Amino acid sequence: MPHIRILLLLLFALNCCANSAISQSNCNSDPDLDKLVKKALFNFRESNFEQSLKISRTALNAATLNKDYCLMSRSYNIIAANYNELTDFDKAIFFYKKSLYYADKTENDSLKSNVYNNLGNMYCFEKKQFEDGIRYFKKSVAYALKINNLKEVYFTNVNIAWAYFDIGNYEQGYLFLKYINSAKNKYSDGSTEVIVEMLNGIYLSHKNDNKGANAYFLKAIEVGKKAQEKTDLSSAYLEYSKFLNKINKHKEAYQALINYNAISEDIYSVKKIKKASIAGLGLELDEYKRQINKIENEKVEQSQSLKKSKIIVILFVLISLILLFLIITLVKNIRFKKRHNLELLKAKEIAEEASLLKSQFISTISHELRTPLYGVVGITNMLLEEHKELSRSQHLSSLKFSARYLLSLVNDILQINKIEENKIVLENLTFNISDEITVIKNSLSFLSQKNNNRISIDIDSTIPEYLIGDKLRLAQILMNLVSNALKFTKDGQVEIIVKLSKVEGKMNYLDFLIRDNGVGIAIMDQSKIFEKFVQVGRKDEDYQGTGLGLSIVKRLLGLFGSEITLESDLGKGTSFSFEIAFEHDLVKTQSIIDEIEVDLTSFEAYKILVVEDNLINQLVTKKIIEKNNYVCKVVDDGYAALKVLEEEVFDLILMDINMPIMNGFEATKRIRLAGIETPIVALTAFDKDEITDEALSSGMNDIIIKPFEPVKLFKIINYLIKEKSAV
Repeated sequence: MPHIRILLLLLFALNCCANSAISQSNCNSDPDLDKLVKKALFNFRESNFEQSLKISRTALNAATLNKDYCLMSRSYNIIAANYNELTDFDKAIFFYKKSLYYADKTENDSLKSNVYNNLGNMYCFEKKQFEDGIRYFKKSVAYALKINNLKEVYFTNVNIAWAYFDIGNYEQGYLFLKYINSAKNKYSDGSTEVIVEMLNGIYLSHKNDNKGANAYFLKAIEVGKKAQEKTDLSSAYLEYSKFLNKINKHKEAYQALINYNAISEDIYSVKKIKKASIAGLGLELDEYKRQINKIENEKVEQSQSLKKSKIIVILFVLISLILLFLIITLVKNIRFKKRHNLELLKAKEIAEEASLLKSQFISTISHELRTPLYGVVGITNMLLEEHKELSRSQHLSSLKFSARYLLSLVNDILQINKIEENKIVLENLTFNISDEITVIKNSLSFLSQKNNNRISIDIDSTIPEYLIGDKLRLAQILMNLVSNALKFTKDGQVEIIVKLSKVEGKMNYLDFLIRDNGVGIAIMDQSKIFEKFVQVGRKDEDYQGTGLGLSIVKRLLGLFGSEITLESDLGKGTSFSFEIAFEHDLVKTQSIIDEIEVDLTSFEAYKILVVEDNLINQLVTKKIIEKNNYVCKVVDDGYAALKVLEEEVFDLILMDINMPIMNGFEATKRIRLAGIETPIVALTAFDKDEITDEALSSGMNDIIIKPFEPVKLFKIINYLIKEKSAV
């Protein structure tokens, strides 16, 4: 049972490796903050995960304000350990890497060694990415040797040996086992003895030294029986059972397996008490099998949905051409009417009608495209998650890329329309310019590798660590410019340079320069590239896009009160530059940081009602919800929702808008008239600005636009349910 084995190794790492998963090297820090971190650590060891996370968040905010990188790293390390214990391994890895990022800013090599060891455990035994995991283990050993912590070296070598044995590389693993055996008496504190004896048994079994292997396994079991923690004993019984089965002692192997199961059941019963909100493994596997069967039954419908999506794309292109024709006709009409003053009023009415038609058209098309795209993206993600063998499928990857590309096209059209109608307002968020640009660089790594390009970053060190402004719009500007540079550059370099040009009061003026050595832009074309739907120097087989990226950049910079400057030579490259002012205010920054919360995703089994008429969307939404261990029930329309609410109570309702028999607004009104106060969230493909007023007036609590990120959905669900419980 590999999963049990992974948990045992993680517990081994937590308890043995100098408490490496959460061991906290001392920092020259504020004593009060140090006590706060230790309190979070204590709550973690007492399995009070929620309290540990809350205290860690408080410590993290204070450490961030003080720029105490050591305490920041320790806080992130504890947060990661909590998610590790709660089996949310992706979040655990994310926070371990945040811990490593800030540990690298310190001189604390012990802390770095601990975090690298934790990442090694995660990648080897949870993600099954052994090459990355062993690389992290070896970095941990390097830092431990640097500070002469040979005990930490010993423990990490145990992890490495077990990892190599786990992938069947016994000879490589034996090199580390030899060191472990030679140093066992000097560095082992008894807590690793069971594992070391077991590893010797595994290796001798591989070498067909059955007598020696049997002796080591029996010794591991004998030591494990005396230990207070039984997880290592469970692992020893499992490996001993495999060995006995290999030498045809099936009766003894069966008895060893019975002992393993008995200990494992006892361990899991304790863990279930500690984590009552986490569903059982067996139930999760059963649900997995049911979803596989359902997917098989829905193959025909999925195929039909994909065909419909292709038809919709074709229709969208045709309608876009018709719209373009209408716009051209409208321009000609306006010019004609200017020469005929008597018909000017009529021309104005036609123009207003065309503008309204354009807005209605964009709204309708976006809704009709987002609905099937939600199904396509959702089903594709389900296939990739549930059928790991398909992760290398070129066809499935192409399908996912095409769906996201089409969604990006729809969003670009909506974005340019919103800017033109003055519907975008800049927000004030605190951010670190270096972090934001690093994220942009990483997200475009695939595109840079495609054309064999390199992205370099040069950020002025005098820029304050935290700025206040609309980081999302800034990121959108930089993403468009950098991705555009990468598309038109091959075997070259794209530079992102940020300099502090001046400071006026609290405002810091930053100069941005995005420069490439690609194909360049002809002088005659430079005046056209910021217009909508214009693509210059493009070959169909080389470049893709809507022609809206630079137009969006120009309009977003207008919101910042800035202008973009272009310099380019054919065959030499292109550079774009602009200046934006951001506020630097420590008091306001602290106020914004205090509002940041660690993602405390609830593990309670909430009961969710999904009201959705589209069968594919029903499948996708139900899968997303049940994957988070919530209970989900699906009905086809508003009338069916009213009937089921007469008999059952739900924690939250996800309501589609456009449904037959009774739409989402009418259903919500009737639910509220019936005195039901359950939170209702609109789950729709309509643009949010179009339906907000009607949604709120009907009694809905919030709106989520499809397709959506699951983390956003669960954040809203948890917030609304907890808000209702607090009333």
